[in-house]
Order: sequence, then C-alpha cells, then structure tokens
Amino acid sequence: MEERITKADGNGKIDVNGQVSPVAYNLSVKEGKGPSYEINIRLSVPRDWLLKRGFDKDAMLISQSGARIPVYYRDSSLTVADDISVELTARDDSCTSKTDVIRKYPELDRSASILDGVKG
Repeated sequence: MEERITKADGNGKIDVNGQVSPVAYNLSVKEGKGPSYEINIRLSVPRDWLLKRGFDKDAMLISQSGARIPVYYRDSSLTVADDISVELTARDDSCTSKTDVIRKYPELDRSASILDGVKG
C-alpha cells in the first residue's frame, strides 16, 4: 500500500528562553503506527539569532492553534561553526483522529479534503 503524506505551511512563534519571535514552519502528516497520526514539524531559524538568546539544543514552537511544541536541533549543541540557517524539528504522534489533527494543526484544514489521502 502506498503511503500518502499531506503537507502544509504555518506561521507561529518561536520561544527561546522567554524571548519570542515570529516564525514560519512546515508540517507533514501521515498515518502512524497504531491509532495515531505522525506529524513532522520543521522550521529554519538564523543561527546567530538563536545563539544571542542562549539557545543550546531546544526551543518551543507556538503553533497557529497556540499549541506549545518542543523543537530540537540535531543531536549536538548549537555553535558558531554550524550553518547560518538552523533547522529545528519535532515529531508529534499524539493525535488519534483527523479531528485531533485539525484541532491541533488548523493549518492542515485549508481544504476540507486535505487529509482524505491519509487513513483514519
């Protein structure tokens, strides 16, 4: 069976040690193992902006719905030797229905059928 992945873009905020700034992010959702959906989140943030705010490995994404989602930088701490644009990622498998997905990630509801290719 072919696995379908649905993608969307969102606008939220990133919180690094209490300092908040607007940020764009990308979502992809697919059927997870068991009764859940797997939502992958990616966002790019300027390295120097993060370092000036004391960023080490993790921050908080505040999504369009207001959900606070921890986002992480690879497996090591961020340093000036890293790329100028840093990718932070997260995976959320807490949604067990399409309704849960749309409630937590309204950016995926831009079209009434956006999740039709995803089982559940």
